[in-house]
Amino acid sequence: MRVDTVEQYGCAKVQENGMTGDLERGAEGKVILCAANSYEEKYYLNPVFKGLPESIQKELQIICVLFTEEIGGLFILEFDEEGNLLIRTEAEEADYMYDEIGAALMVKEIQKQRMELLQSLELYYKTVILGLPLEEA
Repeated sequence: MRVDTVEQYGCAKVQENGMTGDLERGAEGKVILCAANSYEEKYYLNPVFKGLPESIQKELQIICVLFTEEIGGLFILEFDEEGNLLIRTEAEEADYMYDEIGAALMVKEIQKQRMELLQSLELYYKTVILGLPLEEA
Protein backbone atom coordinates (compact mmCIF):
# COMPACT_ATOMS: atom_id res chain seq x y z
CA MET A 1 0.00 0.00 0.00
CA ARG A 2 1.14 3.53 -0.74
CA VAL A 3 1.30 6.21 1.91
CA ASP A 4 -1.17 8.94 1.08
CA THR A 5 -2.59 12.24 2.28
CA VAL A 6 -5.62 12.81 4.47
CA GLU A 7 -7.70 14.16 1.59
CA GLN A 8 -8.37 10.58 0.46
CA TYR A 9 -10.33 10.05 3.67
CA GLY A 10 -12.66 13.05 3.41
CA CYS A 11 -10.83 15.12 6.01
CA ALA A 12 -9.65 18.69 6.26
CA LYS A 13 -6.73 20.32 8.06
CA VAL A 14 -7.71 22.43 11.05
CA GLN A 15 -5.41 24.62 13.15
CA GLU A 16 -5.64 23.44 16.77
CA ASN A 17 -5.30 26.00 19.56
CA GLY A 18 -1.95 25.65 21.31
CA MET A 19 -0.54 23.28 18.68
CA THR A 20 2.49 24.04 16.59
CA GLY A 21 1.19 21.96 13.69
CA ASP A 22 -2.13 21.11 12.13
CA LEU A 23 -4.43 18.44 13.48
CA GLU A 24 -6.28 16.79 10.65
CA ARG A 25 -9.87 16.20 11.59
CA GLY A 26 -12.52 14.00 10.04
CA ALA A 27 -16.00 15.15 9.16
CA GLU A 28 -17.22 14.75 12.76
CA GLY A 29 -14.32 16.70 14.27
CA LYS A 30 -12.36 13.62 15.29
CA VAL A 31 -8.57 13.63 14.90
CA ILE A 32 -7.36 10.90 12.60
CA LEU A 33 -4.36 8.91 13.83
CA CYS A 34 -4.06 6.67 10.77
CA ALA A 35 -6.18 5.04 8.09
CA ALA A 36 -6.05 2.49 5.28
CA ASN A 37 -8.13 2.32 2.12
CA SER A 38 -8.52 -1.03 0.36
CA TYR A 39 -10.07 0.50 -2.77
CA GLU A 40 -7.04 2.63 -3.59
CA GLU A 41 -4.51 0.50 -1.65
CA LYS A 42 -3.32 3.48 0.40
CA TYR A 43 -2.21 4.02 3.98
CA TYR A 44 -2.16 7.36 5.80
CA LEU A 45 -0.47 8.42 9.05
CA ASN A 46 -1.35 11.89 10.35
CA PRO A 47 1.92 13.92 10.33
CA VAL A 48 1.17 15.15 13.87
CA PHE A 49 1.98 11.60 15.04
CA LYS A 50 5.39 11.34 13.33
CA GLY A 51 6.88 11.69 16.83
CA LEU A 52 5.69 8.20 17.73
CA PRO A 53 8.46 5.59 17.84
CA GLU A 54 9.10 3.96 14.46
CA SER A 55 8.08 0.55 15.85
CA ILE A 56 4.66 1.92 16.87
CA GLN A 57 4.20 3.57 13.47
CA LYS A 58 5.00 0.26 11.76
CA GLU A 59 2.62 -1.63 14.07
CA LEU A 60 -0.19 0.82 13.26
CA GLN A 61 0.47 0.40 9.55
CA ILE A 62 0.39 -3.39 9.87
CA ILE A 63 -2.90 -3.30 11.80
CA CYS A 64 -4.56 -1.00 9.26
CA VAL A 65 -3.28 -2.73 6.15
CA LEU A 66 -4.02 -6.25 7.38
CA PHE A 67 -7.57 -5.22 8.24
CA THR A 68 -8.26 -3.78 4.79
CA GLU A 69 -6.58 -6.71 3.04
CA GLU A 70 -8.73 -9.22 4.92
CA ILE A 71 -12.02 -7.33 5.31
CA GLY A 72 -11.91 -4.56 2.69
CA GLY A 73 -13.25 -1.03 2.85
CA LEU A 74 -11.73 1.73 4.98
CA PHE A 75 -10.14 1.29 8.40
CA ILE A 76 -9.63 4.42 10.49
CA LEU A 77 -8.13 4.98 13.93
CA GLU A 78 -9.23 8.36 15.32
CA PHE A 79 -9.48 10.30 18.56
CA ASP A 80 -12.67 11.94 19.80
CA GLU A 81 -12.80 15.30 21.62
CA GLU A 82 -12.05 13.64 25.01
CA GLY A 83 -9.01 11.80 23.65
CA ASN A 84 -10.57 8.35 23.39
CA LEU A 85 -9.19 6.24 20.55
CA LEU A 86 -11.95 4.97 18.26
CA ILE A 87 -11.85 2.35 15.53
CA ARG A 88 -14.07 3.05 12.54
CA THR A 89 -14.65 0.97 9.43
CA GLU A 90 -16.57 1.95 6.33
CA ALA A 91 -17.39 0.50 2.95
CA GLU A 92 -18.60 1.93 -0.31
CA GLU A 93 -22.28 1.33 -0.91
CA ALA A 94 -21.63 -0.86 -3.94
CA ASP A 95 -18.98 -2.98 -2.17
CA TYR A 96 -20.71 -6.34 -1.80
CA MET A 97 -17.46 -8.05 -0.85
CA TYR A 98 -17.08 -6.02 2.39
CA ASP A 99 -17.68 -8.31 5.34
CA GLU A 100 -19.59 -6.37 8.04
CA ILE A 101 -19.68 -9.28 10.47
CA GLY A 102 -16.01 -10.04 9.90
CA ALA A 103 -15.21 -6.35 10.37
CA ALA A 104 -16.94 -6.23 13.75
CA LEU A 105 -15.21 -9.43 14.87
CA MET A 106 -11.80 -8.21 13.74
CA VAL A 107 -12.28 -4.85 15.50
CA LYS A 108 -13.08 -6.73 18.73
CA GLU A 109 -9.99 -8.88 18.22
CA ILE A 110 -7.78 -5.81 17.67
CA GLN A 111 -9.23 -4.16 20.79
CA LYS A 112 -8.54 -7.28 22.83
CA GLN A 113 -5.08 -8.18 21.49
CA ARG A 114 -3.77 -4.61 21.20
CA MET A 115 -5.40 -3.16 24.32
CA GLU A 116 -2.09 -2.01 25.82
CA LEU A 117 -1.04 -0.30 22.58
CA LEU A 118 -4.41 1.44 22.22
CA GLN A 119 -4.34 2.66 25.83
CA SER A 120 -0.77 3.93 25.38
CA LEU A 121 -1.80 5.82 22.25
CA GLU A 122 -4.66 7.47 24.17
CA LEU A 123 -2.24 8.53 26.90
CA TYR A 124 0.22 9.87 24.30
CA TYR A 125 -2.53 11.86 22.58
CA LYS A 126 -3.85 13.36 25.81
CA THR A 127 -0.45 14.31 27.23
CA VAL A 128 1.71 15.10 24.20
CA ILE A 129 -0.81 16.33 21.61
CA LEU A 130 -3.47 17.91 23.83
CA GLY A 131 -0.98 18.93 26.51
CA LEU A 132 -2.99 17.67 29.48
CA PRO A 133 -1.16 17.00 32.74
CA LEU A 134 -0.47 13.30 33.32
CA GLU A 135 -2.82 13.30 36.33
CA GLU A 136 -5.75 14.42 34.12
CA ALA A 137 -5.01 11.99 31.31
